[in-house]
Amino acid sequence: MKNLNNITIVIVTFLTNKKILDSCLNSIDKSVKVILVENSKKFREKKYFLNKYKNLTIYCTGKNLGYGGGNNFGINKIKTEFVLILNPDTVLDKHFFLNLNLILNNRSFELVGCELLENNTYISGGFFEKEKNNELKKIYFSKNRNNFLKVDWITGNSIVLNLKRLKTKKVFDENFFLYFEEFDLCQKIKKNNKKIYLSKFLKVHHLGFKSSYIDQPSFKDEAEKLRNWHWMWSYFYYHKKNFGYLYALSSSISKLVKSLFKIIFYLILFDKKNFYKYFFRMWGLVSSILGFKSFFRGRFFN
Repeated sequence: MKNLNNITIVIVTFLTNKKILDSCLNSIDKSVKVILVENSKKFREKKYFLNKYKNLTIYCTGKNLGYGGGNNFGINKIKTEFVLILNPDTVLDKHFFLNLNLILNNRSFELVGCELLENNTYISGGFFEKEKNNELKKIYFSKNRNNFLKVDWITGNSIVLNLKRLKTKKVFDENFFLYFEEFDLCQKIKKNNKKIYLSKFLKVHHLGFKSSYIDQPSFKDEAEKLRNWHWMWSYFYYHKKNFGYLYALSSSISKLVKSLFKIIFYLILFDKKNFYKYFFRMWGLVSSILGFKSFFRGRFFN
């Protein structure tokens, strides 16, 4: 499978659970080069992983660069024409690399997204126009669908990139820390009339929200605060960047009002968990509206 010599896998980690990462790396063909980017100063269990996986190289960024920054860091280290961006909480199907080898014969694409296994309702790609997504659902879940579906966007847990056609190694906008990075990339590609596909041959198990883990009771709460803050910050920034400030503001007003109402409501009920959920959502949204950078990291994510 000579085409596999021309692809490198980039996996961005941040204090990822050893067992989860082991499952991911164990599903990768041993002939494929893997670059692991640890978004901190030190990678735990480095000796264990390097001894077990001879195709693996590990880098530490020194600080948490987020999804986009971490992947850009890794992509800048590779020399191959193609890259597979892979979340550490994924496991690749046993036929993944046989099918990938065939796909790489066709170089006329910018991005190819993967299909999520064990999921009969969620589609890992789609269109920015809602009307087209209704038609896509009928096609996607039919038995006779095409091997490749041309779409506007794909999810970021597993993406094949053709770097030669992208003509840059700074693939993602590093103003994002978490959420919407892949949608922003897809918007840029779509505006340039380039090609994005969803492949039914590239199948992936995705655990979801397992990329980072610390065995402390407060970690889950901090992770929720981080996710809520950044989802809203990135939501506004993404829409402002791609559609203008006024459009972003108009599409965010209802979320702002809802968050404010929920903050007051849960404060009255002494519901601390939901109070913080909407407090951090509102904080992230207001920060983005006011033009502040994506600064919030919390206790564990610096």
